[in-house]
Amino acid sequence: MRTHEQIVEKLMRRPGVRKEVERIEREEAALFDLFLKARHEAGLSQAQVAKRMGTQPPAIARLERSLATGKHSPSLTTLRKYAKACGRRLVLGVA
Repeated sequence: MRTHEQIVEKLMRRPGVRKEVERIEREEAALFDLFLKARHEAGLSQAQVAKRMGTQPPAIARLERSLATGKHSPSLTTLRKYAKACGRRLVLGVA
C-alpha cells in the first residue's frame, strides 16, 4: 500500500498536475499578499484586526498563516470580516 506522500510524489511528476499546483500556489500567494498589504496600509496589528473582527489575536495569526501556507481555506465570511476590519471590502470575480 502506498502512503499519501508517495501518491503525491507520483502525481507531481506529471507535468499537467505540477503546472496546476504551481498556478494555485501563485494565486494563493497573491491573495495572501493582498490581505497583508491591506492590514499594513491600515496600520493595524493582528491584535487590532482581531478586536475589530470580534475574535482573539491567535485566530488572526492562524488565518494569516493558513493564507500563507494554503493548508486551510478560510471561509468567504472570514475573509470579508478581515477585509472590513482593515477598511476594505472583499471583491470576487470569475475570469
